[in-house]
Amino acid sequence: MKDNEKNTVYSRRQFMKTTTIASLAAPMVLGSQAAEGKRTIAPSDKINIGIIGCGSMGTGNLNAAMMHPDAVLVAACDVWKQRLDPIVSKYKCKGYTDYRDLLKHPGLDAVIISTPAHWHALQAIDAAKAGIDIYLQKPMAMHFGEAVAVRNAVRKHNIICQVGTQIHASEHYRRMVELIRSGNLGKISAVRTFFVHNEAPNGVSHGANTDKIPEGLNWDMWVGPARMQPFNPFLTKDAFYHCFWMDFSGGWTPGMAPHITDLPIWALDLGYPTEICATGGRFILNDDSDAYDNHEVIWRYPGLTMSWMHSSTNSYGFDFLKAKESQRRLGLYFHGVNGTLLTDYDTHQILPEGNRMDGMQTPPQTIPSSPGHEIEWLNCVKSRKQPSCNPEYHIKVDAPIELSVLAMKLGRSIQFDPIKEMIIGDPEATRLSIPEYRDPWKFPWEYL
Repeated sequence: MKDNEKNTVYSRRQFMKTTTIASLAAPMVLGSQAAEGKRTIAPSDKINIGIIGCGSMGTGNLNAAMMHPDAVLVAACDVWKQRLDPIVSKYKCKGYTDYRDLLKHPGLDAVIISTPAHWHALQAIDAAKAGIDIYLQKPMAMHFGEAVAVRNAVRKHNIICQVGTQIHASEHYRRMVELIRSGNLGKISAVRTFFVHNEAPNGVSHGANTDKIPEGLNWDMWVGPARMQPFNPFLTKDAFYHCFWMDFSGGWTPGMAPHITDLPIWALDLGYPTEICATGGRFILNDDSDAYDNHEVIWRYPGLTMSWMHSSTNSYGFDFLKAKESQRRLGLYFHGVNGTLLTDYDTHQILPEGNRMDGMQTPPQTIPSSPGHEIEWLNCVKSRKQPSCNPEYHIKVDAPIELSVLAMKLGRSIQFDPIKEMIIGDPEATRLSIPEYRDPWKFPWEYL
């Protein structure tokens, strides 16, 4: 074993030993060195952008970002030539097949990271180290330790970061936040959230795994820090299919819950939960993928509980059914002492408790409209003020989701200390909250 490998093993062992008595990731206190990597971009200057991940999600983010008058795409990266070449041709930019090379591109100011979720933490942290501002697709990370490391890297290097929960920019969510904060519903003691669709029983594919890799695709780099496995054409088709594979998404809860639970966490200014209970598993789907097909979660916060229900085997949508056809459905319920708010991405209904809401007025509009999630990010690149979905905020969305998947895997509840950012009394859960990366990729321990 080489000396640097010995040091890596020693550091991990020492870290895991001490985390049973200390915080997994105590908040980082920054002094004057917080300005490390800080730069300014004059209002008149162009913003040189790169993109890592040129699939459908990435190109959507890129198209939105390029609406900014000062945005210039100077570099693009993808491990698949058929996705990289059209972007390079369209924008006449430099093409890369290794994101680490793109981060060294001369004059690069900002980068869009729209790779599969298992890459998000490493690529965001490497971008932060390079002093490059980040638009990071959700989920911010797949594991609690990764989310903390991303947050800490953004803090340390003082870069601008927007996490890509685009629904946060919607006009509807802003009006719902105002309604919830108005007090019209009274004290809210329970929030219920769900996302359902029916892929049963055959899921995405049968027998499509193969050792034959498409021409122009670097499969080893696509898999990256995750567990190596056979190529599957459905897995790489687009972001929708990632959620069927645990190694590349963490399942549908990390895939969809960031959009949905963002609303209650924003409106109610929720911190971390103190207890995470979850159950579920893979009960019906029989295909090449391996993610759970049902997941039930309860997060306990001071003064309220929030629940999440996901099913990939039934698409019943409660009050959001809207049609008999099997389709994707989602919704949220806010249960207050005066009434219940039912809402989704673009509609809402209030069900009063008798006459308790008589005379209640629609609250005034106090939250300004968003210019668009990507445009907000680029405006912040210039102003050097963090955008609305920065990691300091978004870790309160991500961490409960990551811990809910872990609680399901463990088959027991997880107790959590919100002040110390620490799993309480469960060394196994603490250990599993930090992923083991496939060689030669290394977890960025310095950011814990």
